[in-house]
Amino acid sequence: MQKPKMQYKLRIPSQTDNLELIRYFIGKVAEKVGFDRDDVGKIELAVDEACTNVMKHAYTDDNKDKSLDVAVKIDYEKLTLIVTDHGKGFDLEKVKMPDMKEYLAELRVGGLGIYLMRTLMDEVDYDIRPGRRNQVKMIKYLISKKTSEIVNTN
Repeated sequence: MQKPKMQYKLRIPSQTDNLELIRYFIGKVAEKVGFDRDDVGKIELAVDEACTNVMKHAYTDDNKDKSLDVAVKIDYEKLTLIVTDHGKGFDLEKVKMPDMKEYLAELRVGGLGIYLMRTLMDEVDYDIRPGRRNQVKMIKYLISKKTSEIVNTN
């Protein structure tokens, strides 16, 4: 197994006014390793959604000053984001993916975080251990798997 080429970590208070700083940090790292502006935007939005979920759901009101960790690992083929918190977890089985036609028809607001992360990133995995450590790991490939499959078949 190849070691990451680069690794960055950010520990930041779990407060929504820090989301801009997190997006900026992640966006600059993604630009540095060669993602185009479109992919940088997708990565920024995915990490924003992951961190917003932590800030809104993982910590109770008396724990709002807790921190969350954002790690970025870059190797030769992908960027991996890992958002870690120590708050309450959730049951991924109970989270339903929205029917977007119904969602838009009803003009709903919110509730798309996990859907967006899965749509914007190439891979999304969860390791939920409530009260101990919860992580969401998101991967974006530098060269999309779909593109490499097309190139390899010719």
